[in-house]
Amino acid sequence: MTETLKGLLELLDLETLEVDLFRGRSPDEDRQRVFGGQVAGQALVAAYRTVERGTCHSLHSYFLRPGDPRAPILYQVDRVRDGRSFTTRRSQAIQHGRPIFHLTASFQPDEPGPEHHASMPEVPEPESLPSWEEWIADQVGHLPADQQAHIVRERPFEMRWVDPVNPFLPEKRAPRQQIWIRSRGPLPDEPAIHQCTVAYVSDMTLIDTAVMPHGIAWTDDCHQMASLDHAMWFHRPFRADEWLLLDQQSPNAFGARGFTMGHLYTREGELVGSVVQEGLVRPRRRDGA
Repeated sequence: MTETLKGLLELLDLETLEVDLFRGRSPDEDRQRVFGGQVAGQALVAAYRTVERGTCHSLHSYFLRPGDPRAPILYQVDRVRDGRSFTTRRSQAIQHGRPIFHLTASFQPDEPGPEHHASMPEVPEPESLPSWEEWIADQVGHLPADQQAHIVRERPFEMRWVDPVNPFLPEKRAPRQQIWIRSRGPLPDEPAIHQCTVAYVSDMTLIDTAVMPHGIAWTDDCHQMASLDHAMWFHRPFRADEWLLLDQQSPNAFGARGFTMGHLYTREGELVGSVVQEGLVRPRRRDGA
Protein backbone atom coordinates (compact mmCIF):
# COMPACT_ATOMS: atom_id res chain seq x y z
CA MET A 1 0.00 0.00 0.00
CA THR A 2 1.38 3.42 -0.97
CA GLU A 3 1.69 6.26 1.53
CA THR A 4 -0.95 8.27 -0.34
CA LEU A 5 -3.49 5.45 -0.10
CA LYS A 6 -2.60 4.90 3.55
CA GLY A 7 -3.19 8.61 4.10
CA LEU A 8 -6.65 8.39 2.49
CA LEU A 9 -7.65 5.46 4.71
CA GLU A 10 -6.49 7.46 7.74
CA LEU A 11 -8.65 10.39 6.61
CA LEU A 12 -11.65 8.07 6.43
CA ASP A 13 -10.99 6.57 9.87
CA LEU A 14 -13.07 9.03 11.87
CA GLU A 15 -12.64 9.63 15.59
CA THR A 16 -15.69 8.72 17.68
CA LEU A 17 -16.53 11.54 20.13
CA GLU A 18 -19.93 10.43 21.39
CA VAL A 19 -22.87 8.31 20.26
CA ASP A 20 -23.52 9.28 16.60
CA LEU A 21 -20.92 12.07 16.75
CA PHE A 22 -17.60 11.78 14.93
CA ARG A 23 -14.63 13.98 14.05
CA GLY A 24 -12.65 14.03 10.82
CA ARG A 25 -9.57 15.92 9.74
CA SER A 26 -8.19 17.24 6.46
CA PRO A 27 -4.77 16.48 4.95
CA ASP A 28 -1.94 18.90 5.55
CA GLU A 29 -2.11 20.52 2.12
CA ASP A 30 -2.19 24.09 0.85
CA ARG A 31 -5.89 24.25 -0.08
CA GLN A 32 -8.34 27.13 0.04
CA ARG A 33 -11.22 24.76 0.86
CA VAL A 34 -11.76 21.13 1.75
CA PHE A 35 -12.00 18.78 -1.24
CA GLY A 36 -15.65 17.80 -1.70
CA GLY A 37 -14.91 14.11 -2.19
CA GLN A 38 -13.23 14.02 1.21
CA VAL A 39 -16.34 15.34 2.96
CA ALA A 40 -18.61 12.96 1.03
CA GLY A 41 -16.42 9.97 1.89
CA GLN A 42 -16.15 10.92 5.56
CA ALA A 43 -19.89 11.58 5.85
CA LEU A 44 -20.62 8.13 4.42
CA VAL A 45 -18.15 6.58 6.88
CA ALA A 46 -19.97 8.33 9.74
CA ALA A 47 -23.32 6.97 8.53
CA TYR A 48 -21.86 3.46 8.21
CA ARG A 49 -20.61 3.59 11.82
CA THR A 50 -24.25 3.63 13.00
CA VAL A 51 -25.60 0.86 10.72
CA GLU A 52 -25.71 -2.74 11.93
CA ARG A 53 -26.80 -4.53 8.75
CA GLY A 54 -26.78 -3.94 5.01
CA THR A 55 -24.62 -1.93 2.63
CA CYS A 56 -25.26 1.48 1.09
CA HIS A 57 -27.25 1.33 -2.13
CA SER A 58 -27.73 5.09 -2.61
CA LEU A 59 -26.69 8.45 -1.23
CA HIS A 60 -27.85 11.99 -1.91
CA SER A 61 -25.93 15.02 -0.70
CA TYR A 62 -25.59 18.81 -0.87
CA PHE A 63 -22.51 20.97 -0.50
CA LEU A 64 -23.69 23.92 1.59
CA ARG A 65 -20.56 25.92 2.42
CA PRO A 66 -16.84 25.70 1.61
CA GLY A 67 -14.99 23.59 4.17
CA ASP A 68 -12.10 25.06 6.16
CA PRO A 69 -9.06 22.77 5.68
CA ARG A 70 -7.44 24.14 8.86
CA ALA A 71 -10.28 23.07 11.17
CA PRO A 72 -11.61 19.62 12.11
CA ILE A 73 -14.99 18.56 10.74
CA LEU A 74 -17.71 17.20 13.05
CA TYR A 75 -20.16 14.63 11.67
CA GLN A 76 -23.53 14.33 13.41
CA VAL A 77 -25.56 11.29 12.34
CA ASP A 78 -29.34 11.17 12.63
CA ARG A 79 -30.79 7.63 12.75
CA VAL A 80 -33.79 8.38 10.55
CA ARG A 81 -35.11 4.82 10.22
CA ASP A 82 -34.18 1.21 11.03
CA GLY A 83 -36.51 -0.98 8.97
CA ARG A 84 -36.56 -4.67 8.21
CA SER A 85 -35.34 -4.09 4.63
CA PHE A 86 -33.96 -0.55 4.55
CA THR A 87 -32.01 1.62 6.97
CA THR A 88 -31.78 5.39 6.48
CA ARG A 89 -29.20 7.76 7.94
CA ARG A 90 -28.66 11.50 7.68
CA SER A 91 -25.05 12.64 8.16
CA GLN A 92 -24.32 16.35 8.64
CA ALA A 93 -20.82 17.85 8.45
CA ILE A 94 -20.32 20.86 10.74
CA GLN A 95 -17.55 23.44 11.02
CA HIS A 96 -17.46 26.61 13.13
CA GLY A 97 -20.99 25.85 14.34
CA ARG A 98 -22.53 25.75 10.85
CA PRO A 99 -23.39 22.87 8.50
CA ILE A 100 -21.17 22.64 5.42
CA PHE A 101 -22.54 19.39 3.95
CA HIS A 102 -25.62 17.15 4.22
CA LEU A 103 -25.75 13.50 3.19
CA THR A 104 -28.66 11.07 3.32
CA ALA A 105 -27.84 7.42 2.69
CA SER A 106 -29.96 4.28 2.45
CA PHE A 107 -28.70 0.79 3.34
CA GLN A 108 -30.10 -2.62 2.38
CA PRO A 109 -29.13 -6.24 3.05
CA ASP A 110 -28.53 -8.46 0.02
CA GLU A 111 -31.78 -9.58 -1.62
CA PRO A 112 -32.55 -11.58 -4.80
CA GLY A 113 -34.41 -9.96 -7.69
CA PRO A 114 -34.45 -9.46 -11.48
CA GLU A 115 -31.16 -8.35 -13.02
CA HIS A 116 -30.00 -6.39 -16.08
CA HIS A 117 -27.53 -3.61 -16.78
CA ALA A 118 -26.36 -1.35 -19.60
CA SER A 119 -23.35 -2.47 -21.62
CA MET A 120 -19.95 -0.93 -21.03
CA PRO A 121 -18.63 1.18 -23.94
CA GLU A 122 -15.64 -0.14 -25.86
CA VAL A 123 -12.47 1.52 -24.58
CA PRO A 124 -8.76 0.66 -24.50
CA GLU A 125 -7.49 -1.47 -21.62
CA PRO A 126 -6.01 0.60 -18.76
CA GLU A 127 -2.55 -0.96 -19.18
CA SER A 128 -2.34 0.54 -22.69
CA LEU A 129 -2.86 4.10 -21.40
CA PRO A 130 -0.42 6.45 -19.65
CA SER A 131 -0.98 7.29 -16.01
CA TRP A 132 -2.11 10.80 -15.10
CA GLU A 133 1.34 11.58 -13.70
CA GLU A 134 3.08 10.42 -16.88
CA TRP A 135 0.73 12.34 -19.16
CA ILE A 136 0.54 15.60 -17.19
CA ALA A 137 4.33 15.79 -16.77
CA ASP A 138 4.58 16.91 -20.41
CA GLN A 139 2.02 19.70 -19.88
CA VAL A 140 3.44 21.56 -16.86
CA GLY A 141 6.80 22.78 -18.14
CA HIS A 142 5.62 26.42 -18.12
CA LEU A 143 4.82 26.34 -14.38
CA PRO A 144 7.12 27.12 -11.43
CA ALA A 145 8.83 24.07 -9.93
CA ASP A 146 6.70 24.02 -6.76
CA GLN A 147 3.49 24.06 -8.80
CA GLN A 148 4.80 21.32 -11.07
CA ALA A 149 5.58 19.14 -8.06
CA HIS A 150 2.09 19.70 -6.64
CA ILE A 151 0.33 18.76 -9.88
CA VAL A 152 2.35 15.63 -10.64
CA ARG A 153 2.34 14.40 -7.03
CA GLU A 154 1.14 10.86 -6.43
CA ARG A 155 -2.52 10.53 -5.45
CA PRO A 156 -4.26 7.67 -3.61
CA PHE A 157 -5.95 6.56 -6.86
CA GLU A 158 -4.42 5.66 -10.19
CA MET A 159 -6.29 7.46 -12.98
CA ARG A 160 -5.84 6.79 -16.70
CA TRP A 161 -7.75 8.92 -19.21
CA VAL A 162 -8.93 7.31 -22.44
CA ASP A 163 -8.68 10.66 -24.25
CA PRO A 164 -7.08 13.23 -21.92
CA VAL A 165 -7.59 16.97 -22.20
CA ASN A 166 -4.85 19.52 -21.57
CA PRO A 167 -6.12 21.13 -18.33
CA PHE A 168 -4.32 24.38 -19.05
CA LEU A 169 -5.28 24.84 -22.71
CA PRO A 170 -8.47 22.80 -23.20
CA GLU A 171 -10.01 22.61 -26.65
CA LYS A 172 -13.77 22.72 -27.00
CA ARG A 173 -15.09 19.20 -27.40
CA ALA A 174 -18.08 17.00 -26.67
CA PRO A 175 -18.86 16.74 -22.94
CA ARG A 176 -17.76 13.16 -22.37
CA GLN A 177 -14.70 11.62 -20.79
CA GLN A 178 -13.77 8.11 -19.74
CA ILE A 179 -11.29 7.33 -16.98
CA TRP A 180 -9.96 4.08 -15.57
CA ILE A 181 -9.52 4.31 -11.78
CA ARG A 182 -8.26 2.07 -8.99
CA SER A 183 -6.63 2.55 -5.59
CA ARG A 184 -2.84 2.46 -5.36
CA GLY A 185 -2.71 -0.85 -3.55
CA PRO A 186 -5.01 -3.42 -1.95
CA LEU A 187 -7.84 -2.35 0.35
CA PRO A 188 -9.49 -4.22 3.24
CA ASP A 189 -12.36 -6.49 2.25
CA GLU A 190 -15.14 -4.47 3.92
CA PRO A 191 -17.57 -3.21 1.22
CA ALA A 192 -17.91 0.08 3.09
CA ILE A 193 -14.24 0.93 2.48
CA HIS A 194 -14.62 0.38 -1.26
CA GLN A 195 -17.78 2.50 -1.45
CA CYS A 196 -16.33 5.33 0.65
CA THR A 197 -13.09 5.52 -1.34
CA VAL A 198 -15.03 5.58 -4.63
CA ALA A 199 -17.26 8.33 -3.20
CA TYR A 200 -14.03 10.24 -2.52
CA VAL A 201 -12.58 9.90 -6.02
CA SER A 202 -15.91 10.37 -7.86
CA ASP A 203 -15.94 14.12 -7.10
CA MET A 204 -12.67 14.78 -8.95
CA THR A 205 -13.72 15.10 -12.60
CA LEU A 206 -17.47 15.60 -12.92
CA ILE A 207 -17.47 19.40 -13.24
CA ASP A 208 -14.56 19.12 -15.69
CA THR A 209 -16.85 17.14 -18.00
CA ALA A 210 -19.55 19.83 -17.87
CA VAL A 211 -17.19 22.60 -19.04
CA MET A 212 -15.56 20.67 -21.90
CA PRO A 213 -17.84 22.15 -24.66
CA HIS A 214 -16.82 25.63 -23.48
CA GLY A 215 -13.05 25.14 -23.29
CA ILE A 216 -12.88 26.27 -19.67
CA ALA A 217 -9.72 25.22 -17.83
CA TRP A 218 -9.86 24.23 -14.17
CA THR A 219 -7.18 26.88 -13.60
CA ASP A 220 -9.39 29.55 -15.24
CA ASP A 221 -9.64 32.58 -12.92
CA CYS A 222 -12.52 33.94 -14.99
CA HIS A 223 -14.93 31.28 -13.70
CA GLN A 224 -15.95 30.07 -10.27
CA MET A 225 -16.51 26.30 -10.12
CA ALA A 226 -17.70 24.20 -7.17
CA SER A 227 -19.75 21.07 -6.50
CA LEU A 228 -23.35 21.81 -5.51
CA ASP A 229 -24.79 18.34 -4.98
CA HIS A 230 -23.72 14.73 -5.40
CA ALA A 231 -25.72 11.52 -5.68
CA MET A 232 -24.52 7.95 -6.03
CA TRP A 233 -26.12 4.55 -6.50
CA PHE A 234 -24.20 1.35 -5.77
CA HIS A 235 -25.77 -1.33 -7.96
CA ARG A 236 -23.49 -4.30 -7.36
CA PRO A 237 -20.54 -5.27 -5.15
CA PHE A 238 -17.15 -4.13 -6.47
CA ARG A 239 -13.58 -3.58 -5.39
CA ALA A 240 -12.01 -0.15 -5.66
CA ASP A 241 -8.55 -1.74 -5.76
CA GLU A 242 -9.36 -3.27 -9.14
CA TRP A 243 -9.76 -1.25 -12.36
CA LEU A 244 -13.11 0.52 -12.77
CA LEU A 245 -14.15 2.55 -15.81
CA LEU A 246 -15.84 5.87 -14.99
CA ASP A 247 -17.81 6.87 -18.10
CA GLN A 248 -19.03 10.49 -17.73
CA GLN A 249 -21.34 12.65 -19.85
CA SER A 250 -22.77 16.12 -19.32
CA PRO A 251 -26.16 16.47 -21.05
CA ASN A 252 -26.86 20.02 -19.85
CA ALA A 253 -25.43 23.31 -18.65
CA PHE A 254 -27.63 26.33 -17.89
CA GLY A 255 -28.12 29.03 -15.26
CA ALA A 256 -24.50 28.89 -14.03
CA ARG A 257 -24.90 25.14 -13.35
CA GLY A 258 -23.41 22.17 -15.16
CA PHE A 259 -25.01 18.72 -14.88
CA THR A 260 -22.96 15.52 -15.24
CA MET A 261 -23.80 11.83 -14.93
CA GLY A 262 -21.42 8.90 -14.84
CA HIS A 263 -21.44 5.12 -14.75
CA LEU A 264 -18.89 2.79 -13.13
CA TYR A 265 -18.03 -0.51 -14.81
CA THR A 266 -15.70 -3.32 -13.87
CA ARG A 267 -13.24 -4.27 -16.60
CA GLU A 268 -15.42 -7.36 -17.15
CA GLY A 269 -18.25 -5.01 -18.18
CA GLU A 270 -20.52 -5.12 -15.13
CA LEU A 271 -22.27 -1.86 -14.21
CA VAL A 272 -21.56 -1.47 -10.48
CA GLY A 273 -22.41 2.17 -9.76
CA SER A 274 -23.79 5.45 -11.06
CA VAL A 275 -23.09 9.03 -10.04
CA VAL A 276 -24.81 12.34 -10.77
CA GLN A 277 -23.62 15.82 -9.90
CA GLU A 278 -24.63 19.41 -10.54
CA GLY A 279 -21.83 21.93 -10.23
CA LEU A 280 -21.58 25.70 -10.12
CA VAL A 281 -19.94 27.18 -13.23
CA ARG A 282 -20.27 30.93 -12.77
CA PRO A 283 -18.45 33.64 -14.75
CA ARG A 284 -16.72 35.98 -12.31
CA ARG A 285 -17.56 39.64 -12.45
CA ARG A 286 -14.80 41.97 -13.58
CA ASP A 287 -14.38 43.19 -10.01
CA GLY A 288 -13.25 39.63 -9.14
CA ALA A 289 -16.41 38.59 -7.26
